[in-house]
Amino acid sequence: MHTLSVETSCDETALCIYSDEKGVVGDVLLSQAKVHFPYGGVVPELSAREHTRNLLPLLDKLLKDTGFDLRNLDFISFTLTPGLILSLVVGVSFAKSLAYHLRKPLVPVHHLEGHIYSVFLQKPVEYPFLALIVSGGHTDLYLVEGFSSYTFLGGTLDDAVGESYDKVAKLMSLGYPGGPIIDQLAGKGKPLYNLPKPMYEEDTLNMSFSGLKTAVKRVVEGEKYSKEDLSASFQSAVVDVLQKKSLLAMDKTGVRRLVVVGGVSANSELRKRFCELSERLGFELHIPPPKLSTDNAQMIAYAGMERFKRGITAPEDINPEPNTPLEVFGRVWSS
Repeated sequence: MHTLSVETSCDETALCIYSDEKGVVGDVLLSQAKVHFPYGGVVPELSAREHTRNLLPLLDKLLKDTGFDLRNLDFISFTLTPGLILSLVVGVSFAKSLAYHLRKPLVPVHHLEGHIYSVFLQKPVEYPFLALIVSGGHTDLYLVEGFSSYTFLGGTLDDAVGESYDKVAKLMSLGYPGGPIIDQLAGKGKPLYNLPKPMYEEDTLNMSFSGLKTAVKRVVEGEKYSKEDLSASFQSAVVDVLQKKSLLAMDKTGVRRLVVVGGVSANSELRKRFCELSERLGFELHIPPPKLSTDNAQMIAYAGMERFKRGITAPEDINPEPNTPLEVFGRVWSS
């Protein structure tokens, strides 16, 4: 079986042709980082405009690169939720148009579900496992007991980790996207600033990062500071919290298998320290390669294929949803 997947939840326009037997036939992705750079963050209207501009040329490139005939598709998979509503509208409309023209079924995918199963593109993970999702819009912990079986354990009460990186980078006038820039600077500095780690000691799987961001702001507005050392201090505090909450989730659930996914999982410090922690404490760890950590259509294709095999399709008049919880989506679209 083959699917064409469409991912436009935020500022990455991505398409993929995927086979359940051969894996990825071809995929294309276009980043909008340069478009949003002057604003220090994603501008929703600009993101939707760029998706509209780029989807057809990307599809043309994908078909030329692979020589694939769209008539051989079995279904169209696409990100339905969550994301920027204008960006989702463009992607869902594109998927619906293709499905109507080709007379193929539609299969909706939850963006976070796609991230979770990005590791499966390399190697399947045994159930049950814990999923730590760290991205621009999400910082969540889930218990995954099977496909479409998700239990929310806890998450950020304010800023997501990726959002915090971008805001801190903007405070320090570093540019956008903030994650890679801070990661690079942190590698040249030392965590010399004593920054707070809200909710770090609390017996809860919820987290908070707005106070950490505010503490960075105070340093920036104060005396002269080192961008390298402040970046290292901020990044170290973030990873400390994520590690502490992941270990607490293991204690509470008894599950010693952890998947770390989402754009922030591409961060070099996070990958290094989680690998060291796994080796020291003996729990199983899975992190996708950096290319599959950020938003991409391959992960949507994989999750879509799993849904289609279970007979899950969508009506032709389906509309995007900006923020449906993963555990709710799993129940609704697994019946």
